[in-house]
Amino acid sequence: MHKIKNFIDGKYVDPVKNQYVENINPALGEAYSEVAFSTKEDVDLAVAAAKAAFVDWKKTSPKERVHYLQKISKLIHNNLDELAKAETIDNGKPLKLSASVDIPRAVENFEFYAHCLSQFGERAYQTDERTFNTTYHSPLGVVGLISPWNLPLYLLSWKVAPALAMGNTMVAKPSEITPMTASLLCQLIKQAGVPDGVFNMVHGHGAEVGAPLCEHPDVAAISFTGSTVTGKSIAQSCAKSFKKVSLEMGGKNPNIIFADCDYDKALKTTVHSSFANQGQICLCGSRIFIEESIYEKFKNDLVDRAKKITVGDPMEANTKCGAIVSLRQFEKVLTYIQLAKQEGGKVLCGGEAITPKGLEKGFFIAPTIIENLDPRCRVNQEEIFGPVVTLTPFKNEEEVLEWANSTEYGLSATVWTQDLTRANHFSRQLHSGIVWVNTWLNRDLRTPFGGVKSSGVGREGGDYALNFFSEVKNICTQY
Repeated sequence: MHKIKNFIDGKYVDPVKNQYVENINPALGEAYSEVAFSTKEDVDLAVAAAKAAFVDWKKTSPKERVHYLQKISKLIHNNLDELAKAETIDNGKPLKLSASVDIPRAVENFEFYAHCLSQFGERAYQTDERTFNTTYHSPLGVVGLISPWNLPLYLLSWKVAPALAMGNTMVAKPSEITPMTASLLCQLIKQAGVPDGVFNMVHGHGAEVGAPLCEHPDVAAISFTGSTVTGKSIAQSCAKSFKKVSLEMGGKNPNIIFADCDYDKALKTTVHSSFANQGQICLCGSRIFIEESIYEKFKNDLVDRAKKITVGDPMEANTKCGAIVSLRQFEKVLTYIQLAKQEGGKVLCGGEAITPKGLEKGFFIAPTIIENLDPRCRVNQEEIFGPVVTLTPFKNEEEVLEWANSTEYGLSATVWTQDLTRANHFSRQLHSGIVWVNTWLNRDLRTPFGGVKSSGVGREGGDYALNFFSEVKNICTQY
């Protein structure tokens, strides 16, 4: 069985204690590889390698780093088919999604930051005739990158690219649930000629790897994407040593549909924003609020379309909804569906595990739509992270605004209306880091990405990420 090893100082190495755990194919429900079960000792080795490499890496010019970023981007593109297949086997998402979204976005992330870096640099401010100020950005040193299982290579590359661009060295910890494409990325970075020790990867669980990485005195910053519970723990750990920290965490995103919407577009996009990647995207609209006058029609049309979603083998071209990423997540989603029934919810479709032919041990759940729940019940307040959405009718803007803002989260929101005055006024009042009006998941990589409240601290994307991965200094000179 293939072993997924750590990558330290330019080499694949066994964990210090030589322990491995099974890596599960969620569509089959069976182990297909083993992943390193690392400990603090492995983190120490990786940080030491990164620290040593930083001495020379920090001296590289932006032009040199742009070259590396472009080369990595090209290598990912050239290996797209292999990476997409690996992502689907490891994660359970449809192959079509991996090949058309996940891996191309990883290509784009490195290419984008190559271009972004070429436009990023010192600024000068003239104070008077003899005095001017310049701002200078220097790399932080060793940074820790902790990425999640829902978009494994997509979100890991979103951190690696800007960290690399700004001249940092790094230790990455991908999710232990989906380590395969992260491991393959190490090989591509090596092929791109990036000096040994600049990029290191340690596999393992949060307690054994993530915590020591956050606590390490030689790590200057932590960039984390994952659950709010883990993010809070990381924030507390980093606060002790005043590390820079960026946290992109959970969401319970409202999808607000007014009666004057472009009905067909709103319906089609809502199906996608509800069940894409099995609902395992932090930006999915899991709470759907529909204006009363169109509630019954929209509900019936949405249910009809959800029932037609093909759930099955992620490797098949016609599959729209693949497997839930792990047994633990599978059981969590089913538990919330049962809770919804206990809270008075009515399941309109789905609501159960299914067993596609030949995949009887896999982790599959039918797209689920639930109505008749109080906006403040647990199912409407807590993040489920699966193919489950709730429907709630609303009377007016004031009512739906209160409900939309009622959770501890504030990552994204979607608003459907053709009244642009309402769209702008209403969007500004939503407690969300991102608001999409008449669209969803429409990203411009130059814009800030992140949430408010328990959804996050800081912003990723564009100059925001480059600023995070650097230390800015003001130099004032008088002639």
